[in-house]
Amino acid sequence: MVCTVIVNQINRSQFLRGDFTGRSRPIRPPWSLDEVEFVERCSRCGDCIRACPQHILDTGRGGFPHVDFSPGECLFCGECVQACTPGVLAGWSPQGDGPAPWSVRARIGDRCLALRGVECRSCADQCETAAIRFRLVAGGVAQPLLERAACNGCGACYSVCLSQAIELDESPSN
Repeated sequence: MVCTVIVNQINRSQFLRGDFTGRSRPIRPPWSLDEVEFVERCSRCGDCIRACPQHILDTGRGGFPHVDFSPGECLFCGECVQACTPGVLAGWSPQGDGPAPWSVRARIGDRCLALRGVECRSCADQCETAAIRFRLVAGGVAQPLLERAACNGCGACYSVCLSQAIELDESPSN
């Protein structure tokens, strides 16, 4: 009999919080290194937070920067990357030909007003990539359709959602 053990890489704070799966972790700034390396190398200087023109970066648990989409969206401008002296944010290119900034994608939760029969399309109005669209329903309220593969995770839909039905998560599956 062969026994296989799958080990997830988690940092010390995840371990101490009991998050052995590594699923419950904050969204780091765009172009961040993987979580373990990020936590090991980030100096917690706050330069990336101060550099963010949208003010969506904030100090989180342990003094590490994390993303809070409440004030607005990420423009992927690269200001945070340019300000990061430890180099835990890397890969941004002014030409936009570098790697994807992250694997953050939106989800529409069951608190969505449209899913509850109330006309609302705020999220789609803000979605520049057209990842969120609405399907017309004869005699009813248009229903949201989210194409996660088209979502760039900018968070523009998050702050405008009146019912807080939009969730953003970092997931390898689009």
